[in-house]
Formats: sequence, C-alpha cells, structure tokens
Amino acid sequence: MGKMAFKKIMIPTDGSEYTKQAVKKGLMLAKALDAKVSAYYILDQTAFVNVPMDATTLSIYSLLEDEGKEAVDYVKRMGEEMGVEVEMKIDEGSPVKKIIDASKDFDLIVMGTLGRGGLSKLMMGSVAEKVVRHASCPVMVVRAKEDAA
Repeated sequence: MGKMAFKKIMIPTDGSEYTKQAVKKGLMLAKALDAKVSAYYILDQTAFVNVPMDATTLSIYSLLEDEGKEAVDYVKRMGEEMGVEVEMKIDEGSPVKKIIDASKDFDLIVMGTLGRGGLSKLMMGSVAEKVVRHASCPVMVVRAKEDAA
C-alpha cells in the first residue's frame, strides 16, 4: 500500500470551548486531505454508576444528551461551511473505551485537551492521554489556548 491516506477522521467533542479548537483544526485537516469526518460525542455513563436514577439524575442525563446533540451539530454546521462531510454520532458509555474501540475504523483522531483547572480538565485531559496510548490509529491532540473558556 502506498502512502498513508487519512480518509476517515474522528473528532471527539464535548461541545466545550476547549474542544472547539480541535474541531476547527480537524475540519481544516479534513478539507485539505479531502477526508470525511465523524463528530463523536460520548455521554459519559461512568458518571452515573453510583447514582440512583431519580428525577434529578434523569434531568441531568437529558441535559447531557442535549449537550451532545449541540456538540455534534456544531461540528456539522462548521463542516458544511467549509465543505466537509460530517457524520454525527452520539453514543454512551465510557468515553475512553468508546473512542478506543471506534479508533479501528478511522485513519486519524483529532481531539482536544484542556487547559488547567476544573472537572473537565480531569475528563478530557485524561481521556486524550489514554486515547493516545491505546488507540489503533494515530491521534493528534490539539491544545486549547489557556484563555479559551
């Protein structure tokens, strides 16, 4: 097989300002390479493991679902403006596991990592780190500018 072609790019997103940087870079790359993009949002079920499923939990859950739709929508809209085909995918489970499992179907993953601070630093930061270590395709990690939020 000749030179490596990046035809399928996965962009995991959580809709935050921090991942928007990665979304932009990923889409620009896809445009340059004439690649297809999958915008991927994983509703983190691990956060709900020890929580009883009551009305409050369910409303948080549906808020997260809305956040997910918004996150992948953002990628799709941005992709349309740039002429890049974007497929939207919302899944639930452990973000690390889901991204790593899906990585075998992609040529490249472009994902954000966070600046310092906050719970989401804990989330996306460690997610990116584990994905880099275990994904079955190359991973490009885009650092957000510290003042993005």
